[in-house]
Amino acid sequence: MKCAAHPNVETNLACGKCGISICPKCLVQTPVGARCRDCARVKRLPTYQITPLQYLKAAGLGLVLAIAIGIAWAWLRDLIPLFAASLLLSIALAAGAGYAIGEVISRSVNRKRGTALQVIAGVGVALSYVVSNVGFSGDALTFFTYISLYDILVLAVGIVVAVVRLR
Repeated sequence: MKCAAHPNVETNLACGKCGISICPKCLVQTPVGARCRDCARVKRLPTYQITPLQYLKAAGLGLVLAIAIGIAWAWLRDLIPLFAASLLLSIALAAGAGYAIGEVISRSVNRKRGTALQVIAGVGVALSYVVSNVGFSGDALTFFTYISLYDILVLAVGIVVAVVRLR
């Protein structure tokens, strides 16, 4: 048997879909076996096909939501005096913020998933945490200068929850 694309090459291989003879140069390995180049057009799942407009929508919504959640977080910190000292409450609120941001981003792009959406959600959680700590006082320089292990732990929990929500 001769290869359909390379008539000089002897082969015993055939496409698993259309049955055309193929040589090792023409072979494309797919999850269901050897295929010719025409039959092997492997596409990404529709869940991971995201248009630039959907990215823009997710980023815009993530930004607005991150600022809103950051303001609410700061308001809760001022409302509950023990909040600043309570690591468990901070972690719970960070997880809630991560879940909310991840869920809203997911719904805004019709439940699509992907690495770029995970990055958008993670940045949204980080932005909400910065807004909650800096607020409108303008103390951004002192916040970034004195960031602690406590802040990193709370932020990491929120980011992980948001990223897992979009995995």
